[in-house]
Amino acid sequence: MFLDLPLDELHAYRPPVPEPPGFDAFWQRTLDEARTHDLDARFAEVDTGLTLLSCYDVEFAGFGGHRIRGWFLLPRAAAGPLPCIVQYLGYGGGRLLPHDWLLWPSAGYATLVMDARGQSGPNRPGDTPDPAGYGNPGVPGKLTQGLLDPDGYYYRRLYTDAVRAVEAARGHDAVDSDRIVVAGHSQGGALALAMTGLVPGLAGALIDVPFLTHIRRAVEVTDAGPYGELARYFAGARGHIDTALHTLDHFDGLNFAVRATAPALFGTALRDAVVPPSTGFAAYHHYAGEKELEVWRFNAHESGGGEQRAAELSFVRGVVG
Repeated sequence: MFLDLPLDELHAYRPPVPEPPGFDAFWQRTLDEARTHDLDARFAEVDTGLTLLSCYDVEFAGFGGHRIRGWFLLPRAAAGPLPCIVQYLGYGGGRLLPHDWLLWPSAGYATLVMDARGQSGPNRPGDTPDPAGYGNPGVPGKLTQGLLDPDGYYYRRLYTDAVRAVEAARGHDAVDSDRIVVAGHSQGGALALAMTGLVPGLAGALIDVPFLTHIRRAVEVTDAGPYGELARYFAGARGHIDTALHTLDHFDGLNFAVRATAPALFGTALRDAVVPPSTGFAAYHHYAGEKELEVWRFNAHESGGGEQRAAELSFVRGVVG
């Protein structure tokens, strides 16, 4: 069934932006601290049997100088420097294997896939630990780790890793640093959206059903998926709800959307209980850069699937060639 607001109301939905005091200073300080560590990006070629691609095992210094893993794929036949897609991952999974990321290099683009620290799964293995402490007691999952302090919150580390992934891609000789597109679905969409407000000079962004956006509404209208972690935590931590929501405001996609300059393609699905469609529409309406939106009326969190990817291919050709 359709969830959330009717479509005509979604097209007009523009809630207030939950910007906390000192938002820009918080992120400037965070990224300045990260850059005190040498990026030290390393690309070690690996033999994957993919004869049309060059594949590399990637490491670079993310938040706290922690080593972040990833994959870097290059089409052997393409002449560089190439546009590059920096790909971020959905919640609860890792970087998988190089052959799981063939779309963008098959289209002629360099591709850097960033592993998500501390995340893995039986069908989506990851390789990057999260050395930082968890902070306050929380429920299983990532959303409540360090939730009572923006400085200690898990997503401060992950968003910073994502910025450093763009810097690693820009520093590679085969990449045109002016033609970087960030991309992701769900949690990956949240990271891509955050990058549009944190990283200047992006050529484009692919933001599909972005998680961690309009969070205060999301936790009121769904218990599905990761947002359910927050609801379970709030049910017990009754005295900490306002403090936790203040932390979450520092990571809310709406605050990055209003700072965005890169052209973006959004995707949203009207039957999505994991990322309520009103939260995606809110990000789209507040997005300050050029923007397009694909609306999938009868789809859930999978969004438009192959049709969304086809729209993304066309969009990327338009912004980087």
